[in-house]
Amino acid sequence: MGLAEQLAREAGALVHEGRPDRVEVAATKSSPQDVVTAMDLASERLLRERLAQHRPQDGILGEEQGHEPGTSGVTWVVDPIDGTVNYLYGIPAYAVSVAAVVGEPDPATWRVVAGCVHAPVDGRTFTAGLGQGAFLDGRRLRVNSAVPLELSLVGTGFGYVAERRRAQAAVVADLLPLVRDIRRIGSAALDLCTVAAGGLDAYFERGLQPWDLAAASLVAQEAGAVVRGLHGRPAGTAMTVAGPQATVQALTTFLEERAADTGA
Repeated sequence: MGLAEQLAREAGALVHEGRPDRVEVAATKSSPQDVVTAMDLASERLLRERLAQHRPQDGILGEEQGHEPGTSGVTWVVDPIDGTVNYLYGIPAYAVSVAAVVGEPDPATWRVVAGCVHAPVDGRTFTAGLGQGAFLDGRRLRVNSAVPLELSLVGTGFGYVAERRRAQAAVVADLLPLVRDIRRIGSAALDLCTVAAGGLDAYFERGLQPWDLAAASLVAQEAGAVVRGLHGRPAGTAMTVAGPQATVQALTTFLEERAADTGA
């Protein structure tokens, strides 16, 4: 936990203190809306350099530069800026995510052993260690008790390809009348950590990548959340659902009935 937090804070200081008044797009990925900034690249470069110094035998998987295998059986899964579009527009809901996983860096099989999600604008720092609990700035976290869907505040997010967004919007349109309300923060890692801290009752999203999930899923689970996919599958790219057991079961049933993990 200690090294994950140290690295997340250092990269967070870089992206926050080094943010220019106007951020420019350096590249795009899945669509013109799916952007990369120069600071995404600089932050990941910093994380890789520091990990090479501290843990030279470990592997690294990062959003911008891919997978570099190691020899120790441990891989660090890093997201240099989770919430890049928020960062681009100056919206403070973005974070640096750093996690250590044992095994292949695949959410279907890995074991996440330590993680940190650091939000540099307001300084919130979520940490977790496997079997050690989850914490926000040193305060132990616990998810909300389960409530019916109609009393649940539910977080979600959307992809950047038009057809995927159209399908996701249809699911949200059906869900909105059934819940207390919907929130869209724009950072999957912060969404999952917000479930851990009780600021959301549940969360779901299709399309999450390993770097979105690694640290934040451990924070949520160590705070008592269930983090899973649909049809008995693990959380992953097809779907991630998080929250207390009973709420997740109700939300999962709704999503399965609408085949929310298939199609575009």
